[in-house]
Amino acid sequence: MVESNKPSVLDGLLFPKVFQTFRIAIQPTKLITSFAAIVLICGVGKVMDVSKTVIKAGPGHITELYIYVSDPDALPEYMEANKGNEHRAGVFSTLWHFGSDRFNSSLRSLFQFDLLGIAGNIVQCFEAAEWAARYHSIYTIIFFAVSLAVMSVAGGAVCRVAALQFARGEKPGLTDALLFSTKKFAGFFTAPLVPAGIIIFVGLFISVLGLVGNIPFAGELLIGLCMPLTLFVGALMTVIAIGAVAGFNLMFPTIAYEDSDSFDAMSRSYSYIYAKPWHMGFYSAIAVIYGAICYLFVRLFAFLSLWISRLFLELGVLGGNSKLAVIWHEPTFTDFLGLPVSTSEGWSLVAAGVLTRLFTLAVLGLLASFLISFYFSANAIIYALMRNKVDNTALQDVYVHSVSDETHTHAQNSGLRGGEAVPSE
Repeated sequence: MVESNKPSVLDGLLFPKVFQTFRIAIQPTKLITSFAAIVLICGVGKVMDVSKTVIKAGPGHITELYIYVSDPDALPEYMEANKGNEHRAGVFSTLWHFGSDRFNSSLRSLFQFDLLGIAGNIVQCFEAAEWAARYHSIYTIIFFAVSLAVMSVAGGAVCRVAALQFARGEKPGLTDALLFSTKKFAGFFTAPLVPAGIIIFVGLFISVLGLVGNIPFAGELLIGLCMPLTLFVGALMTVIAIGAVAGFNLMFPTIAYEDSDSFDAMSRSYSYIYAKPWHMGFYSAIAVIYGAICYLFVRLFAFLSLWISRLFLELGVLGGNSKLAVIWHEPTFTDFLGLPVSTSEGWSLVAAGVLTRLFTLAVLGLLASFLISFYFSANAIIYALMRNKVDNTALQDVYVHSVSDETHTHAQNSGLRGGEAVPSE
């Protein structure tokens, strides 16, 4: 039988490539890198929480964050009335508990097919970030800078491994990936900051015009005359802002694929977004839906591992499992941890409960590591698809640094070809 060489209709479709993300994201190198980043970021947050600045008051010690989310206008009065309250919490722990509540709530909404509930929880997470930036600015700036630095190394490494695996089928080691991300650290770190810096720099011209407008008579006229320029600058900042938000996911993959810098990352992400916005939206939507399905599968695997382990542990614990009930609360699909062990229990029970909670947290950390790995891996694939659509670049094209490249470059600079000296013209 002669095989047909006619191209299939599906050969021209690129979106099925997104479904390779799970296989790429589950690789141990990426999970280890992501897990280390989570541990480091959480460790920094815990250390910074030595300074407890978040007010807790009322029944159940409600924090100021919950007041802000429910009614932002009521927060100043709440803070003024409780500024002498001795009950305080750290910013990181406050955001951690709030984010965990919102995530578990979103998970329950997902099972109920409540899309509005999921959207509401996401909005509240953005409101929590706004609260931290407004009322704990210094803490937020420091923590954001540290987190961005950590993710520049870890995210850059994950993107690099994903790019090589998707494009060439290679699986570089952890050391090679980290060496690449540390070498390109400046590019990864500044890529998300460049658009914000440009917007601030351009916006300062409008601010200067506003200052000049304070001059009696002439200032008002000058503002009126310069209004077309002001509107043009405003439109320019809007274009930059939209491109930054929509193209943010392509910045790290650009550097990972091209071995370039932050300006090239910004240029390419903007170019691809504005050239093929519907393709970007389509690929991203597929990645989100597929990622949600994969996460539920991985979470189910983790839950069953915990549940089965505890089930068989129950078979050996005597006394009606009263001891095990204190040490390890039965996990549920939406809540792996349960309540911590009360300090009123014996020291051995408290120690066992703390250790059990730490290992359960490690399982949750691996779940979060999968999400991070999936995010960067999916965006690395999407970048290759967008580059193929816009620039007609082959999916297999990725920068690979080798010793032969250095030798070839050195030979060109020295005027050598084929091992023979070439006289300069």
